[in-house]
Amino acid sequence: MRWRQAPPDRGRRWVALGLVLVLHVLFGVLTWHELRLRALEEARHGRRDALQVRLIPAAPRAAPSAPPELAPPPPPPPPRPVVREPPAKQAMTVTLPEPAPAPPSTVAPPPQLFDATGQPHLPTSSSSASAAPAPDYVQRMPQGDSQVMKHDSPVTYQATRFDNDWTPVRGNSSVDDALKRAVDKTTVSHTFHVAPGVRVKCTVVLAALAGGCGSGNPPRGPSGRSGDMRLNMAPASTLAPDMPEPKPPSVNDCIAIYRANKPLPQGCPVDTAARSVDAEMRERSPQPENPAGH
Repeated sequence: MRWRQAPPDRGRRWVALGLVLVLHVLFGVLTWHELRLRALEEARHGRRDALQVRLIPAAPRAAPSAPPELAPPPPPPPPRPVVREPPAKQAMTVTLPEPAPAPPSTVAPPPQLFDATGQPHLPTSSSSASAAPAPDYVQRMPQGDSQVMKHDSPVTYQATRFDNDWTPVRGNSSVDDALKRAVDKTTVSHTFHVAPGVRVKCTVVLAALAGGCGSGNPPRGPSGRSGDMRLNMAPASTLAPDMPEPKPPSVNDCIAIYRANKPLPQGCPVDTAARSVDAEMRERSPQPENPAGH
């Protein structure tokens, strides 16, 4: 029966509730008394935390006085007339010589390659220069620095004996060249004949520890001749429709072109390949003997 709890003591609960109520009433009375004493003290001595603002009127500003008027400057005195006395009859007169002309400049002007119109100075005779008319259009030469887009290295390079040890191809380093040489020297290839007409080519790279096999016969390339006329380009339309059209090639010419492994021109029959085979069979077959010749 240890799990059963003891019955509650109701007397203790009422005592605790009474003490709580008494304390609340006591705290309320003390708070009211404190607020009452502070209010009476403030009413007796006045509030000390009040802010009083007084507005002081500004003194009127005096009107600015007008600047004193300046008297106009006096007019300048008139120029005095120049009085020249006439020379006496027996007075000595002196005449100054005129200044000598300045000597011509001995400095030659700088040479000019182009004239005011932009044309180059050419060694021409006076008669042809006077008879030459002025050009209607003048080609203007480029202004400013014409070598601005020319990027030449000011450092000149002189070849040395070490140039043969470096690869001429840009973008490769000595390590890449060494690896390439090692791969080329350690590569072993062999072709195996598996069946009649079937070959397998295997390659092993010892430096890279890799290898592989593939077909020993490379794929055939496209044929240079065309047996279908529809694969040829369409004939170009002539600018003059009245001109006669070119004559198409003969059948024998088409067969000869087909045997030469060349593309067939426009106008050859579609069955040129079959006709070529028939002509070859006729050439190989023995010719019948002529009985009339015996």
